[in-house]
Amino acid sequence: MQYILEQEVCHGSALISCHTSSVIEKNPLTEIQEGELYLCLEHRTVRVRERIINLTSKEFDILALLIANPKRVFTYELITDLVWKEDCDFYSRKAIHNHISKLRKKLRYEPDLPNYIESVAGIGYKFEQSSTP
Repeated sequence: MQYILEQEVCHGSALISCHTSSVIEKNPLTEIQEGELYLCLEHRTVRVRERIINLTSKEFDILALLIANPKRVFTYELITDLVWKEDCDFYSRKAIHNHISKLRKKLRYEPDLPNYIESVAGIGYKFEQSSTP
């Protein structure tokens, strides 16, 4: 996951900033801001319009993968391999679909918020910040 994020920094399509947040924490944070959606990789936090969004571990991992690679299409199989790793034999397209569905509902808690995650029919999903509701 970190490699994917570092690779994205080189392309610069997501606003990624590093800073020191306190004396205790000496390592910079990896933060991604796409419109009103904010993600901090190290703290595993997500906010939309300054509202904290509570995600499961897998929902966060899926979102981090997609947001770090905007507009890149991830197949169901690739999402399974990257998010579930060694446990991937137990997950199907339906399981991925269910996680994405719950994630979309949490991110779009108001009807005027964009659909951040788009389906690519028969293939998988991609992050598209400029989507309209």
